[in-house]
Amino acid sequence: MKRTNIDIIIASFLVLIVVSGRVLNAKLGMPNFMPIAAVSLFSAAIIKDRRALALLVPILGQFLADVYFQVFTHTPGFYDLAGQSFNYVAIICAGLLGLTMKQPKALNVLGYTVGASLIFFAVSNLGYYAGGWNGYGISGFTKTYIDAIPFYKNSFASDIVGGVVLFGGYFLAQQSLIGKSQKVKA
Repeated sequence: MKRTNIDIIIASFLVLIVVSGRVLNAKLGMPNFMPIAAVSLFSAAIIKDRRALALLVPILGQFLADVYFQVFTHTPGFYDLAGQSFNYVAIICAGLLGLTMKQPKALNVLGYTVGASLIFFAVSNLGYYAGGWNGYGISGFTKTYIDAIPFYKNSFASDIVGGVVLFGGYFLAQQSLIGKSQKVKA
């Protein structure tokens, strides 16, 4: 199978993960238990030769989930412009970090996943601050990030699990395909 086709299959799978993960997360009442930073990181680290696709995949998944919430639930999928924009920028930032990953080895993946999760936390909550929810100034800024810590626990945990599952699954799939191709040649 051509590398381009594999990239498209991976990209489609990632969009499905993001959409179904966010919808399932909402149904289970688990705030922020969606590995969006891990998906962004994985997408960019694996689909390097098609950078635009790699960065747009998680954005598309987030957007489709937002549309679902807006149309089919009482939860607003589209909320204030500042917060929403910063969330999308945070997804791109996590993906840009993934573009710098040279080798997706275990310790590398762990470090990059922690970094992507922290970047997403910092940038997305900056949007919450920019929306003025807690006021402006140092006290509003501080309150915004302190209030976000309980949500970050779920986000961080899901990013770590998501990173392990995505990169680990990709590695196992590669090993399986390599093993099968060697058996065919023998």
